[in-house]
Amino acid sequence: MSEKKDIRALTKTELREFFVSEGDKAFRGNQVYEWLWSKSAHSFEDMTNISLETRKMLEDNFVINHIKVDHMQRSSDGTVKNAVKLHDGLIVESVLIPTESRTTACVSSQVGCSLDCNFCATARLKKMRNLNPDEIFDQVAAINQESLLYYNHKLSNIVFMGMGEPLMNYNNVLKAIEKITSPEGLGISPRRITVSTSGLPKMIKKLADDEVKFNLAVSLHSAIDEVRSEIMPFSKAFPLKDLKESLEYWYAKTESRVTYEYVVWKGINDSKEAINALVKFCKYIPCKVNLIEYNPIDDGDFQQANQQAISDYISILEMNDIIVNVRRSRGKDIDAACGQLANKKS
Repeated sequence: MSEKKDIRALTKTELREFFVSEGDKAFRGNQVYEWLWSKSAHSFEDMTNISLETRKMLEDNFVINHIKVDHMQRSSDGTVKNAVKLHDGLIVESVLIPTESRTTACVSSQVGCSLDCNFCATARLKKMRNLNPDEIFDQVAAINQESLLYYNHKLSNIVFMGMGEPLMNYNNVLKAIEKITSPEGLGISPRRITVSTSGLPKMIKKLADDEVKFNLAVSLHSAIDEVRSEIMPFSKAFPLKDLKESLEYWYAKTESRVTYEYVVWKGINDSKEAINALVKFCKYIPCKVNLIEYNPIDDGDFQQANQQAISDYISILEMNDIIVNVRRSRGKDIDAACGQLANKKS
């Protein structure tokens, strides 16, 4: 017997055509599509306005490869971290980050990661596969439900800053965002979505050419090539001059400001030279800098810089009219560094 097809791999048109081929009305495809995406149905049994006979026929022909929240941790600061089990048993992570005014979903795009950022727990998990669009969508839908349950309002923002490099799963990430933003999906504005990349110049240019409407963030961490390649060895193949050129191309096409994600580590990028290099890099296009408090993954080389170094970054960036925000670490009591929980569960 042939393996059943995942029904969410079908477009609405294909669903309509399937029902017509089965001697049913085309609009039945619309109903099923709504259940799959707007209502995020986990099974055909959930589709209560469709006859039992039709549900049985769907069961015989298709599967819904829905994710399952295998393990959940809730922090004392309100952060919720999910270890998400996929249909093939692999684990990824997603996080709900609340503030007073909003809730943000941090979602994964790959199982593991093929990049080798030395400070990242996910890099210790070899890349197993890309996530499908529906698996990315499901993470967002699940966190939206948690936001409603714990905070009594819908999810307000989404960041692709979980496991994996989103631009190395380009097509599936864009298809997922299309579903997330569609009125037939979750209806979340693309302006409330940020895709974070480690800095792949060719793919940043492709985003610009595809005229995406979401926000772009780049994990920069140093504006000095030698230092950056120590932190993120893969970046030797993508020097800062290439990254700069791609970001100038991005801004010329989209007129959308870039966010630089930047962790300051003791003895690595906490010098005045490092700060001045960042200031220079920030002058190329309109941008803002998020200084991120580091969640150590062990007692190794990467340790949080002292407060004076952070203060120096803030004062010098602000002196140069560069917007800077400090992102305090959340969920320290629940394996909050990306990849920590999946490492435990794998």
